[in-house]
Amino acid sequence: QVQLVESGGGLVQPGGSLRLSCAASGSIFSINGMGWYRQAPGKERELVARITSGGSTNYADSVKGRFTISGDNAKKTVYLQMNRLKPEDTAVYYCSYRTLGLTTYWGQGTQVTVSS
Repeated sequence: QVQLVESGGGLVQPGGSLRLSCAASGSIFSINGMGWYRQAPGKERELVARITSGGSTNYADSVKGRFTISGDNAKKTVYLQMNRLKPEDTAVYYCSYRTLGLTTYWGQGTQVTVSS
């Protein structure tokens, strides 16, 4: 079992920045496979950014150049630095971890609201 705990959400004005954190515990030995998804009201959950099993990073087109995913293997923690936030970035952001066996674990989610 893997437990994921997100933090760092909140209310921010358009153009502002936030950093989300996700701390993992349990049967996880590497941050490879961890990532961030988001779900806005009335929409499906979508990938934001992830660290692949090989250690590379993928981003949704809508966040490329604005968001950066990074991590600390020693702390089993990944971060999502979000810059130049837009109202359309408003959503609940979920941390995820996918095992090599394709089991996916989810955090409880953290709300990000971009509004003036």
